[in-house]
Amino acid sequence: MAEGAVKQENNAGGRPGLIGRRDLIAMVGGAAVAWPLAARAQERALPLIGFLNGGAADQSKGFLVGIPRGLNEMGFVEGRNFAAEYRWADDHLDRLPALAADLVQRRVAVIVTGGGPQPALTAKAATSTIPIVFFTGDDPVKFGLVPRYNRPGSNLTGFNFMISELEQKARRPAARVSTYRWRGCGPL
Repeated sequence: MAEGAVKQENNAGGRPGLIGRRDLIAMVGGAAVAWPLAARAQERALPLIGFLNGGAADQSKGFLVGIPRGLNEMGFVEGRNFAAEYRWADDHLDRLPALAADLVQRRVAVIVTGGGPQPALTAKAATSTIPIVFFTGDDPVKFGLVPRYNRPGSNLTGFNFMISELEQKARRPAARVSTYRWRGCGPL
C-alpha cells in the first residue's frame, strides 16, 4: 500500500481498494465546509414568530413579557423550539408597512401584532396567507380586522380586550345611580 493512502472497500475512482491522500483531504474538507451549513439549516428549521407593534419596545412591557411568558407556560421557549423577530414602529405608524413586509419576506410562521388595530391592519394588507394574531382593546369588527366575532374568516384571529365596550357599560350604572340620586329618590 502506498504511503498516504487509506484502504477502501468499494472504490469507483479507478484505483482498486485505495483512496488517495488528495481524495481523503477533499472529503474531509468538504465535510468541514458542509458541517456549518447543515448546522445553520437546522437553526432555521425553528418556526419563526414575527412580532409587530406600533409602539416602542420600552413602552410595551406587557407585550414583551406577557406573550413570551404565555408561550413558555405552554412549553415554547425562544431559541429552543421557536425563533422570534421583533419589529417596532416607535409610534411612527407610517413605518408599519415596511416592517410588516420585512416579516413577510422573512417567511415567519405567524405574525403577532399589538399596539392597537393599525399593526394588524398593516399585516393584513401585507399577507393573506400568514396567520395573524392581534391583541387590541378596540373593536376588531368596527376596524375591519374581521367581519364578525364568532367566525373571523381570513388569516386573522385575536384577542379583543373590549376596553371601550366595558367603559361604556361601566358608565351606564353610574349614570343611572347619579340620575337616581339627583331626583332625590333617597340614599344609595
